[in-house]
This record gives sequence, C-alpha cells and structure tokens, in this order.
Amino acid sequence: MRIMLTNDDGIDAPGINILAKVLKEENHEILIVAPNKEESATSHSITLHVPLRIYEREENRFAVTGSPADCMLLASRVILKKPVDLVISGINCGPNMAEDILYSGTVAAALEAMFMGYKAIAISVASKIDEQFETAAYYLNQMLNSGLHELIDKNEVFNINVPNVEKNKIKGIRITRTGHRHYQDFVKIQKDPRGRKMYWIGGSKPLWVDEEGTDFKVLSENFISITPISPNFTVHESMEKIKNWVNLKNFKDSKNEI
Repeated sequence: MRIMLTNDDGIDAPGINILAKVLKEENHEILIVAPNKEESATSHSITLHVPLRIYEREENRFAVTGSPADCMLLASRVILKKPVDLVISGINCGPNMAEDILYSGTVAAALEAMFMGYKAIAISVASKIDEQFETAAYYLNQMLNSGLHELIDKNEVFNINVPNVEKNKIKGIRITRTGHRHYQDFVKIQKDPRGRKMYWIGGSKPLWVDEEGTDFKVLSENFISITPISPNFTVHESMEKIKNWVNLKNFKDSKNEI
C-alpha cells in the first residue's frame, strides 16, 4: 500500500519513525508529513495568521512548520502527487482515550484525513515513559496484513490504543467505546523568580472511570483497544424536545421540521 504517516509529536519522534521502519519492511510505500516540532494537544487547530513552510528532509519525508491538521492540509494540496491508500497518525507518545481525543493533535490529523476522503487510523501507546513503540508497530502491521483498514467507512476513523507492554504480554484486541476521565489539580499555580504568579495547565495523572467496554478498561487488562470514532456532535435525541419548546413558545418563522 501507499501509506502516509503523520503525528503530533514531531517528525523526529521515535513513534513515527519506528512505525515507518516496520511498514517499509513490509514493502509498503511510505510518505511522512509531520510537524517540524512537537505539537501535542493542539487539537484540530489550523494556522491562519502566519505563513507555513515545508522542508523536504529527504525523499518522501517532509517537515511542516504547523499543526497536525496543517500537515494533512498541505500534504493533500501540495505534497501528494497521487492519492494514498491510508493515512496513519502516530504512533503517539501517550494514550488518546476518552475526552482526550478532543485535545489530541494525533486524532485531529486522522480526522482531517477522513474529511479529505482518506481512510485513516490514529494509534497511540499508553505511556509517556519507556514507551514500547515496537509493540504498537508490530500489532498495527499485523492488523493491516489482516485487512483492518478495509473496514474503515467513509465518515469514521479507527482510534487504536496499545498497552505499553512487550509484545508477548498483549492478550488480544477489543472493540471499545470512549471512556471517561477527569483530572485533579488541572491547573498548577507557581511563582516566577520575581514572585509573580504563573500557571501550568496539565495537572496530575487523570482519574479514569473503570467501566466495562471502554478504551481505558481494556487497556488496563493488556488488550489493544480499537474505537471507531466520528465527529458528529449533533444530539439527535434532543431535537424533538427543542422542537416542542419552539412550538410552545410560538416563535415566528421557525423551521421546526427534523
């Protein structure tokens, strides 16, 4: 296959380069378009107020001075001379589960690829220290050899999280829904050398809701999590009650058909 790799950890991050090596050994044609520096937690931002640059590091390897979504935009409009069969964003350093997928540049790049009509996968390893990227790369390669990418529909992305363990400790694969987490001490207050307050957003390790069928739950049991996601924020179940409220209040010129 012809596969494009991107991420939010930057073009020099180990995750994307380990994955590229594994996929090249399977004779896939690999193109890398990634940020020139770390762009973690940039979500789906795009750069509007400063120009972007593309640096060709070597053949089929491009560094972009922008966000992960910028990388996908420039790849599609400028770099790609012919379409790719699949876009893979990752391997990310740290998990992308629950509400964190809304902050993730890794997931955003995959979603941007989806918007452009490409099949897309986001993949992350569930640790930020001593990361077992080789495990994630190995199992993703196995899943691609088994045709996982062929199952991706037009308006979805497969979000994959891999336990940070050695290959022989992976118990299997589970299909999951996104879980829930909350942070303690999400804003840290410190003082600079002159005594002025400054603030760090990030906080302590998140507290996960230990709920069956969620991405966090299966990862805690050493299973790989695959969650099909789609950016459909419409709550269809609430449309009828709002329609009734509009009719009750007799708002003029309101369109009440669902």
